[in-house]
Amino acid sequence: MSEERQLPRAAWIFISFVALLRANGFSVAPEQTTAFLAAIELLGPRSLTHIRQAGLATLAPPPERRATYERLFDMHFRGSEAIERAEGEDEETVRLQEEGRGSDEPPLSDEASESGLAAARAEALVERRFALASTSDALRRLSREAPARLPRRRGHRRMRARRGPFADLRRTLRDAVRHDGEVLRLGQLRRRLRPRKLLLLIDVSGSMKARTEENMKLAHALLQAVHTAEVFTFGTRLTRVTRALRLKGREQALNAAAHLVSDWDGGTRIGDALQAFLAVPRFGGYARGAAVIIVSDGLERGDVAALRDAVARLSRRAWRVSWLTPLASAPGFQPQTEALIAIQRFVDDLVDGGSSSAVVSHLLSLGRKAA
Repeated sequence: MSEERQLPRAAWIFISFVALLRANGFSVAPEQTTAFLAAIELLGPRSLTHIRQAGLATLAPPPERRATYERLFDMHFRGSEAIERAEGEDEETVRLQEEGRGSDEPPLSDEASESGLAAARAEALVERRFALASTSDALRRLSREAPARLPRRRGHRRMRARRGPFADLRRTLRDAVRHDGEVLRLGQLRRRLRPRKLLLLIDVSGSMKARTEENMKLAHALLQAVHTAEVFTFGTRLTRVTRALRLKGREQALNAAAHLVSDWDGGTRIGDALQAFLAVPRFGGYARGAAVIIVSDGLERGDVAALRDAVARLSRRAWRVSWLTPLASAPGFQPQTEALIAIQRFVDDLVDGGSSSAVVSHLLSLGRKAA
């Protein structure tokens, strides 16, 4: 039996962290990995701080890349079940508890929805790697046009304008002083337009397997183009991937997200995921006044009533809720699944999400909607 197979199962989370560092350009020798594992064993560990200190002492990240190391550390260990969260740290992953009676056995990772055509109830925890591909025309269009065409809202601050509902008394009086007290023109103000918040919820379950990679690349392009967006993934769990996808390099960002999300290509529990999202006040606040975009086929295997209730609550909190499904790619689409029929009256848009160009076109069209 080889030496690697003799390692305890609990050690693999630390070894995978070293692999993540190497994938992101850090030089880590095998001796450093051995020292890291020995330090973990020596410290206990009793908290996430002990693991952090062991990594800094043995893996020795260079000072100029310390910030990147810290981000990768948080992304890796905050998404893990095996490590206790540090006290006072923000929770990045909301885990969904199975409601079944134990009869739903999770499939092995290489058996989990290979075809990607069926929705599953059971949870499958797998790791995913994204292939390197050139930037599509749709993503280039999103990067180019998003700052100007994404939806905006009226802010509280005011700015000068030729026409506006508010009088600019300060400018009017200042001009009057220059003209011997005579008011030649009344200055006007209008409220500034500010970017509206965007909330993107991406289904990464097995039934959306064919679209997952393109949707994650689109999410990365969106976060690079605007600073007001938040991105979550859901399948049998809900995971915030905003910080991972804010890394500038696409390959680095997708690798970080791949290590953070643990329910790729697994079951479909949309209602429970959205309920978990709304149950966390910080997460629920992202939806307030936002344009909410849910990219999912709607093949729900959980409680449809929970899904309907969650979407109804989202619609009351958000500015607009759009549900983008690959099932709507055919002309004359009408919802056929129980889940889509249940949520249809609570969403503002139920449109095609079967290609990157369709998703980008819908995102850019939101700027034309009434504020």
